[in-house]
Amino acid sequence: MTKVKHFQILKGLLYAGMVYFSGVAIVHSLGVKVPGLFVYFNVPSYAYQDRIISFLALGWAAFFYWTARKMDADFIKLILMIGFIAILALTANSIITDFRFLNPLARKADFLLITSILFVYWGSLVFFGKQLLKKKK
Repeated sequence: MTKVKHFQILKGLLYAGMVYFSGVAIVHSLGVKVPGLFVYFNVPSYAYQDRIISFLALGWAAFFYWTARKMDADFIKLILMIGFIAILALTANSIITDFRFLNPLARKADFLLITSILFVYWGSLVFFGKQLLKKKK
């Protein structure tokens, strides 16, 4: 695959991240529990928590948009580092939390599946971002 194709795919992935985080912001602001946009979609949450997540997700959407527009290697690195930490934190939280206390029907496997999908997306950013990161050196 050519470098140009890698950049186009990376740009598309970054715009997809913007769309995803915009969706997270919208559903959290509305309190609508959509699996995938709410990682913990079937456990109770408070409105104030959802509002906080909403405006933080909106910030992430803007960050992904800006990074896609500028294609700056430092921004890509930051997204990859913080994204990896977030995925580790979500995974750890899903493993150590007893969600059945909050909802007897909640299954850790559901939350780990959503986190796995986010990990695949993150891995795609790593794979297609390598060319831009090499160029920076």
